Amino acid sequence: MEAGQIRKYTVDEFFALPEGERYELIEGQLYPLYDMAEPPRIHQELVMRLSNAILNHIDANQGDCRVYPAPFGVRLSESADTVVEPDITVICDKDKLTDKGCTGAPDWILEIVSKSNPEHDYLEKCRLYLKAGVREYWIVNPMDRSVTVYFEDRPYIPRSFTFEERVQAHLFPELVIDFPGIVKRTEL
Repeated sequence: MEAGQIRKYTVDEFFALPEGERYELIEGQLYPLYDMAEPPRIHQELVMRLSNAILNHIDANQGDCRVYPAPFGVRLSESADTVVEPDITVICDKDKLTDKGCTGAPDWILEIVSKSNPEHDYLEKCRLYLKAGVREYWIVNPMDRSVTVYFEDRPYIPRSFTFEERVQAHLFPELVIDFPGIVKRTEL
């Protein structure tokens, strides 16, 4: 490798990284995940409550989709050197599930924005997810108490909500996430 050239990693090299080191691989570049040893309480609260709301809805309607909170690896395509770890992943095609996570675009991804790197969720991951064919992408931002929602049929026209609103899922039209109720129960 020439001086000044950035090293690119393959998916195989990514999966061979030492245990305990947490990264995402995006187009051959390693991005460290924030320290999961002490995740922010609000982040974990939102992951748990949103995952539960989605899973309870799927179970109540005898659905076949699966809900996975992080850590859960998602390889957006077999041909790309990209493995991400969304906060919440919903997969309705069980053929995409592997022992290492998911290969192919999930149906719905939710990311809870962290203070350390909000641009990663709003820009880099949004671009990747929309390009890969994720049907629905939510960016939940506890700092500014907002939810930004992208749908596959209008990928570049996001809808914006506040934590004072109830937000309808596009993938499951009868599912409405009660953000005021979540805020009340989590003391955000």
